Amino acid sequence: MSVRRTMSTSSAKEWRNYFLSTHFWGPVANWGIPIAAIADSQKNPKFISGKMTLALTLYSCIFMRFAYKVQPRNWLLFACHATNASAQAYQGLRFLHYQKTQEGNA
Repeated sequence: MSVRRTMSTSSAKEWRNYFLSTHFWGPVANWGIPIAAIADSQKNPKFISGKMTLALTLYSCIFMRFAYKVQPRNWLLFACHATNASAQAYQGLRFLHYQKTQEGNA
């Protein structure tokens, strides 16, 4: 089967439209945030900003709901924000633990 004939089928056109849309590229670009949070989980917790971690957690929770409610559902965006909410929650726990140990040492 030729590439031209494959690309002329309706499913190929749907995939091409999907890969050229913001429904795909928005979440792909957004994956930088959870990747950075996961990478930061190995760093010293004294550098964690509690306010920013809370803001990013709430941001991801709000946009998880948006990704689920929008039609058609954007599962790639949902997965990105679910990953980020989890990573930020972990960072928040590290921040709280660090703050608690610092108060105990003072």
